[in-house]
Amino acid sequence: MNIQTLLNQRIQAAMVAAGASDTAAALVRQSAKVQFGDYQANGIMGAAKALKMNPRDFAQATLEKLDLSDVADKVEIAGPGFINIFLKNVWLSKELATLRGSERLDVSEVLEPETVVVDYSAPNLAKEMHVGHLRSTVIGDAVVRTLEFFGHHVVRQNHVGDWGTQFGMLLAYMERLRAENAKISMALSDLESFYRAAKTCFDDDEAFATRARELVVELQSGDEGCLALWDEFIEISMAHCEETYKMLGVSLERQHVMPESAYNDDLANVVSELKEQGLLQESNGAQCVFMEEFANKEDEITPIIVQKTGGGFLYATTDLAAVRFRQHTLNANRVLYFVDARQSLHFQQIFTLSRKAGFVKPETQLEHMPFGTVMGSDGKPFKTRSGGVAKLSSLLEEAQERAYQLVASKNPEMSEEELRNIGRVVGIASVKYADLSKNRTSDYVFNWDTMLSFEGNTAPYLLYAYSRVASIVKRSEMDVASLTGDIALEEPQERALAVKLCQFEEAIQQVANDGMPHFLCSYLYDLAGTFMTFYEACPILNAEDDVKHSRLQLALNTASTLKLGLSLLGIETLERM
Repeated sequence: MNIQTLLNQRIQAAMVAAGASDTAAALVRQSAKVQFGDYQANGIMGAAKALKMNPRDFAQATLEKLDLSDVADKVEIAGPGFINIFLKNVWLSKELATLRGSERLDVSEVLEPETVVVDYSAPNLAKEMHVGHLRSTVIGDAVVRTLEFFGHHVVRQNHVGDWGTQFGMLLAYMERLRAENAKISMALSDLESFYRAAKTCFDDDEAFATRARELVVELQSGDEGCLALWDEFIEISMAHCEETYKMLGVSLERQHVMPESAYNDDLANVVSELKEQGLLQESNGAQCVFMEEFANKEDEITPIIVQKTGGGFLYATTDLAAVRFRQHTLNANRVLYFVDARQSLHFQQIFTLSRKAGFVKPETQLEHMPFGTVMGSDGKPFKTRSGGVAKLSSLLEEAQERAYQLVASKNPEMSEEELRNIGRVVGIASVKYADLSKNRTSDYVFNWDTMLSFEGNTAPYLLYAYSRVASIVKRSEMDVASLTGDIALEEPQERALAVKLCQFEEAIQQVANDGMPHFLCSYLYDLAGTFMTFYEACPILNAEDDVKHSRLQLALNTASTLKLGLSLLGIETLERM
């Protein structure tokens, strides 16, 4: 049940019945303070202004057409024309019973599922995944899980970089190693070292550099020997990525890889179609698109270059081919790109040109989901202690070890196996949650102490909150299935928890709509805090039977909501910590 949607529909209908236009919005929001009710409708003022009416008079006219008697105890006009809604305890209690009886917590699947293509992670296979890939991977995966939960057909697209000039350099180095009878698989066990060695040869040896350029041409023209060497490199590189995905607990698999090279055969078609439509201009031998929408104050336009002098193609050409594929082959209704904010202009241009060229239908949504940078304590992009780029696999291993040490110091009686498992879950969750809980568009500072803290909006706090609720239920020694009585909401803390539990769908709807998991993180943090306040004020295990049964049901609902919410973020839970 999405209370916000229900109230929006009813109040908007009453506003229209009171004389507002069909497009007037009720703008229902959760109330910030309990004295203003549980929800507040803020759309009266705008509708009244359009009608040239006094807002309070229009609010009164709306109330005369509004019937919320089944869900609300009180509906009142406040301030200049706000409508405050106080939900009924009996209605909340029935909603909680419905939540308990549903594995989905009464979240309905959408009536009209969309095909949503999600472009995320997209590492460059020339190097191992590093901390810069973290945000795209974990944010994209949380949004994918949430969209699927709502019943949309989600197509994961891991647009890995596996093509271009740098691969000639890497293939030339593989060729040299093979000539020296060196084991390529051993050399590639550390991709970073392999890349640095190849780059050194490229910079210092002109014959090597010439051979690298030749191999690029051979690769792009489909030479079998060159392609076999390239396949070997890609296979080992992808294995590195898959190990990291498995450790990180994301849902990307090999079948989701749609690399740059997959579009190679369509690049010439993209250029010819743009030419046929009169969208191309030659500039210094290159084929470019100049769009007036992107002119600066001096009327200078940054062009999209789709073909270089000499015939080579660029990222823009590949991205245009990808748009065509996602529309015409995958039949996308919506395409989400989880790519660094620094690429914003690039995607604005690609989306605008795709529409001009008819590569997508007018109604298809193309959405860049930009994200900020992971920063170090020095305010610069996060690096290792030695100043190098932090490998993601090394970072995750360190997170697990730090979490293990932390948990072992608090629980010396636990077995090594259990401590290691808790360290794994807490370590990975801490890295992911520290990222997911921040506004996607903001930079954030990577800090071990903060992300592994058991206080504040962190993974350890939420995992502990879940295990604590699960422990309370276990200690009750009650048959959970037998807890079917009415849930009484006598105390304010009981009622506050009930309202918060009924707002789960609103939180995940924001993730699906806006691609921003931090809304769900904030909700789960608030829910955990609301439960702790309830638990301190309202004894459970020592209460009279009827009260105990009622409060245990609130605890069960809280545990189910925390578990499902964390799973949508791609985070495992623990029954014991």
